[in-house]
Amino acid sequence: MLVQPQIPQNTGNIARTCAVTGARLHLVRPLGFSIDDKKLKRAGLDYWHMLDVSYYDDLDDFFGKQSGPFYFFSTKASRIYAEVDYPDGAFLVFGREDAGLPEALLRSHRESIVRIPMRAGARSLNLSNSVALAAYEVLRQWGFPGLQTQGFLPEA
Repeated sequence: MLVQPQIPQNTGNIARTCAVTGARLHLVRPLGFSIDDKKLKRAGLDYWHMLDVSYYDDLDDFFGKQSGPFYFFSTKASRIYAEVDYPDGAFLVFGREDAGLPEALLRSHRESIVRIPMRAGARSLNLSNSVALAAYEVLRQWGFPGLQTQGFLPEA
């Protein structure tokens, strides 16, 4: 779930990650771009037909329609994302590229805030990289359900 994403290329990359993993993408408005933005479509390439996406007017709309559990990714968290056991139906919640998640939201969900470790002094990891890393950790814990886990290398 992306709260007010601002950069179309990031959202396009995240949409592609969702499409190839079977995850639903939840977008909370306002978005910093038009959903038909060429940069958004280009980043998602030819995977848009595989994408399951839901839109919400604001956070109240989202939380009024979804029951969680929710895991909020933030540099302000003290618990590492890989230390969490993600149950079925978990929502991974990410904030704006320039501001992160609202602090009031984080304060009201302290027990569900997680972080991706990084070097001291680094501001944050790119949003699309963060989403991919988190999504694959959840999928790893679940045994990669519905995903092809074996490739095939033909003989030369």
